[in-house]
Amino acid sequence: MEPLTTAQKELYDWLVEYIRTTQHAPSIRQMMKAMKLKSPAPVQSRLERLRNKGYIDWSEGKARTIRILHQEPQGLPILGAIAAGGLVEPFTDVKEKLDLSELFNKKNHFALKVVGDSMIGDHIAEGDMAIVRKVHKGEEIKNGEIVAARVTGLGTTLKRFYSNQEKVILKPANPNYPPIEVKANNVEVQGILVGVWRGYQLA
Repeated sequence: MEPLTTAQKELYDWLVEYIRTTQHAPSIRQMMKAMKLKSPAPVQSRLERLRNKGYIDWSEGKARTIRILHQEPQGLPILGAIAAGGLVEPFTDVKEKLDLSELFNKKNHFALKVVGDSMIGDHIAEGDMAIVRKVHKGEEIKNGEIVAARVTGLGTTLKRFYSNQEKVILKPANPNYPPIEVKANNVEVQGILVGVWRGYQLA
């Protein structure tokens, strides 16, 4: 693609970050403020140049429809595989990237900090962040899925879900904890586990 001027690149980089973070396009006024401009004309001119050069596009007659074209992959470079047993030959060519932005920026996802070790058998440890997707109204929960469930009178827990019509069994992944068996109408599934984030910090 045709290279950008300094002013065009400044606006383009800002648009990429804004849309990635908010998941929607900004207004002209927001772009004016970010570029420290007092008139919309320079912003509109830069947008036209970006469009003509193939960096962005939008729907005519509709506000906030700017979209980024041919965007560079986001995320951390994946440099191959690493063995946790023996040794493997390292990879140096970056062929793909690990992009978690879609997971963390989705409005129907939330995080819960894990307390306790009842799910250690599923490699979910205390201090981990459980990434959970909210359950849609009327969505059927499959037996065996790990869910965040609120049990009347007991609180919220992360367990594997099993249902046999009138009863729900919430199974831990640690033999030191008994399953929780309750009536189905006493359980509210708040979400389904989609990932676990674990940070490592040197003392």
